[in-house]
Amino acid sequence: MENSEPVDVTDGERRAVAALDASGLKYRLTRHGRVSSLAEAAAARGVEPARIVKTIVVRRGDDDYVFVLVPGDRTIAWPKLRELLDVNRISMPDATVARDVTGYERGTITPFGSLRAWPVVADARVPGGFVSIGAGAHGVAAGLDGSALVRALGATVADVTEPEQPA
Repeated sequence: MENSEPVDVTDGERRAVAALDASGLKYRLTRHGRVSSLAEAAAARGVEPARIVKTIVVRRGDDDYVFVLVPGDRTIAWPKLRELLDVNRISMPDATVARDVTGYERGTITPFGSLRAWPVVADARVPGGFVSIGAGAHGVAAGLDGSALVRALGATVADVTEPEQPA
């Protein structure tokens, strides 16, 4: 990425970019600063909100987590995800636990460079085109092919989301 000003790179971004580089994926890194909504993030990245991929950490047991890749305009369909994971109960850990098990704070979480390589579930809408996924710091994202993304992560691809309901 070209940048005429010095860039303050966080440890999270360093880990994520190093993992992206090690994966062999072709990607485009963008830095746009903090945003306060999906619409702002999509505009800053030049993509439709549906092409932003949120990484959600889900707890399925003691010290047992899964990354779920969710299109920006959708939310996890909990019954579908429970069925896929063959569990009766799953939950989202609080922000502190999510940071402790990934090394990233909420809003910056990505499977790339996580402290542990948790399994990845990608919603069926992630493959098949360009997507933008967080890269370890607020306002930093990697744009890449969604099909290549799920292959590189060894993700299980399944229909595990539903449309986001308006607030």
